[in-house]
Amino acid sequence: MGKNSKVAIVGAGSVGATIAYAIMLRDVASEIMMVDVAPDVVRGQVLDLSDANMITSTKVRGATSKEAGQADVIVITAGAKQREGETRTQLIDRNYKVLHSVIGGMQPINQEAIILIVSNPVDVLTHIAQQLAGIPKNQVVGSGTFLDTSRLRVLLAQKLQVSASSIHAFVLGEHGDSQFVAWSSASVAGKPLLSFSEFKDADKDAMEKEIANKAYEIIKMKGATYYGIGALAASLVDCILLDKREIRPLSVYVESLGTVLSAPAKLGYDGIERVIDIPLDDEERKKLENSAASLKEICAKYQ
Repeated sequence: MGKNSKVAIVGAGSVGATIAYAIMLRDVASEIMMVDVAPDVVRGQVLDLSDANMITSTKVRGATSKEAGQADVIVITAGAKQREGETRTQLIDRNYKVLHSVIGGMQPINQEAIILIVSNPVDVLTHIAQQLAGIPKNQVVGSGTFLDTSRLRVLLAQKLQVSASSIHAFVLGEHGDSQFVAWSSASVAGKPLLSFSEFKDADKDAMEKEIANKAYEIIKMKGATYYGIGALAASLVDCILLDKREIRPLSVYVESLGTVLSAPAKLGYDGIERVIDIPLDDEERKKLENSAASLKEICAKYQ
């Protein structure tokens, strides 16, 4: 794909616009198409983003849902936010309706397109999108625990005083309450992470809570999070368009567990090319199975 590629972003709010901006700065797509139910928001974002065209050749414009469906990569950020007192099931039901409308409006979807779900709850919505899109499951992927994993690696890198890119560690399972850190397989330069002296007396539970609660802290102080997910979603688009085949923890269908959840997966031009079953200790394996069982029960309602 590369420079002749088109990316569609459905949902022109803060997250969608930040993803568009980050993609523009990477200069990997020829065109970004923005779609939203609010036309004035799309026009405003396009006008604002176009001011960056002095330093990038990626053009941005408003588009229809039908046009978006023909893009090479379709990023879906549209979705309802949880209301006060609303249950998770109620939120999923509302977002099912949103996603059904979004995907229905894009049909028939380009059979070679890759759909990236960023809306939450991302694992369940990825499952739903796989049912609705009419393209192979491996071409529909969610951002999963990529942001959680990024937060983990940055935190660990600060403690070890090394680059975050040198840390190999994953947050797995559901992006949400049942996610967990795969400590037993975490490493730096091939050396087990927990064998470093800096982690001899580390409070792993406290670190996991810090990662899981970071979004709540940000939302409490500024109302929303979008820079982290914007940058990471743009990196996934980059990975697809340039066929980088990087291993990222994403919402994918895991055959052995019979459901969609976040697992390390190879991402490239054709979507998910392989899901990696990394070594886990008994406790972590149980957490993964419990997370899968919970998601499987929810996803069964949306076949």
